[in-house]
Amino acid sequence: MSERKKPKLRFPGFTDDWEQRKLGEVSSFITKGATPTTYGYEWQDEGIPFFRNDCIKDNIFVYGDYSYISDEANAALSRSEIKGDDILVAITGDIGKAGIVPKNIEKANINQHIARVRIEKDVIPYFVYQSLITEGQQRKYKQIKTGLSMPQLSLEQIRDTVILAPSINEQTKISDFMENLDNLITLHQRKCDEILRYKKAMLQKMFPKDGAKIPEIRFPGFTGDWEQRKLEAVVDSVDTGKSKFDKEGSSGEYPILGSTSVIGYDEEYDYEGDFILTARVGANAGSLYRHAGKVKISDNTVFIQASQNIEFLYHLLTQFDIKKLSFGTGQPLVKASELKNLELMMPRDINEQMKIGDYFKQLDNLITLHQRKVAQLKELKKGLLQQMFV
Repeated sequence: MSERKKPKLRFPGFTDDWEQRKLGEVSSFITKGATPTTYGYEWQDEGIPFFRNDCIKDNIFVYGDYSYISDEANAALSRSEIKGDDILVAITGDIGKAGIVPKNIEKANINQHIARVRIEKDVIPYFVYQSLITEGQQRKYKQIKTGLSMPQLSLEQIRDTVILAPSINEQTKISDFMENLDNLITLHQRKCDEILRYKKAMLQKMFPKDGAKIPEIRFPGFTGDWEQRKLEAVVDSVDTGKSKFDKEGSSGEYPILGSTSVIGYDEEYDYEGDFILTARVGANAGSLYRHAGKVKISDNTVFIQASQNIEFLYHLLTQFDIKKLSFGTGQPLVKASELKNLELMMPRDINEQMKIGDYFKQLDNLITLHQRKVAQLKELKKGLLQQMFV
C-alpha cells in the first residue's frame, strides 16, 4: 500500500504531491539546553529568560515558570540560545510536545529537557510546528523507546523526524491560516483568564474580610451591616444523598450526581431544585460544584438546596474553606450536620444577596462562553490538522 502524499483538504490551485523532509535536513544545528548552575552561573533577578520543560503546555508555548540568567551565562550556553520562530520539543517527560517561540522573544535559553529546532531552509517554521503537533506525529513520538525507564527522545531521533511538506506557497497559505486560528484561540483564552482574575478580585471585595461587617464594594442603595447566620437557617435543606441506583447502568434522562460531577443517568429522580454539592469523603471533600434540575444524588455526596439565593450562597461558600470542616486524620470527611451549623456573614436584605448572586452568575456565564469557544476552536483545529496535513 503506497503512502499518501497529499492531504484530504487543500487550498484551491494546489495539486502536487508533498515531499518528505527530515528535520535535520531543513534545520541548522539541532541541540538541547543545559542547567547554568552546573557551570557555576547563578540565577538572576533579571536578564536573559531561561525556560524549562513547563514552557510548553498542550503543544503551545506558554512561558511557564521561567527564571533569568546573566549575559555571561547565556554566552557560555550560546549553543542552546533561542529566539522567535524556533521550535521547541520536549525530550523528557511528556516527550514530543512542541511549541513555537513567539516572535517577540529576541534572546532566551533553555534547559536540558528541551530540544531546539531552528528552521534554515525549504520549509516555514510555523508549518513545521503544525506538522509536529498533528495527532499522527505525536503518536509516533510517544511510541519511541530509548531503553531507559523514563520516556526520552534523543537529539538523533529529533533530527530523523520526517515531515511531508508542499511548495513554499502552499506552506505559506496553511501557516497563515493556522496562525490566525491559533491567535483566535489565544484571544478567547486570554479573555477567559482576564474575567477569571477579575472575578477573583471582586469576590475578595464584595464579601467582608475576616472581622469586618461590610464589604469593600457594594451595590448602590445597600448600607446596613451584614449579619452572621447559620447555613441551615437560610437554605431549604442540607443533607447527604440517599439515592439508590444501578452503579453499572447509565440509562435514563435524570442525572446521578456524585462527589464531583454527574456520574450516570437513571430513569427516575429523587430530588428536584437548585443544588450546591461536595464530596462527603475523600480528596474532593469540600470542593463545591453546582447543578439544577431533577436528579439522583449518591451517598458520597453532601448537598445544599435553596430556592432563591443559591447563586449568592455558592459564591459565599467558595470564600469559606469547607475543608476546614473535614474530620479524621485519614481521608477528609465533610458531615452534613457540621455544614448545617456553619456560620457565615451575609446581608440582611435578600435583595442584596440576589444582586450579588446575579452579578457573579453573569461573570460565570461569560467565562463559560469563552471556555466553550476555546473548546470548539480547539476541536475545529484538531479536525483541520488531520485533514490539512499528511
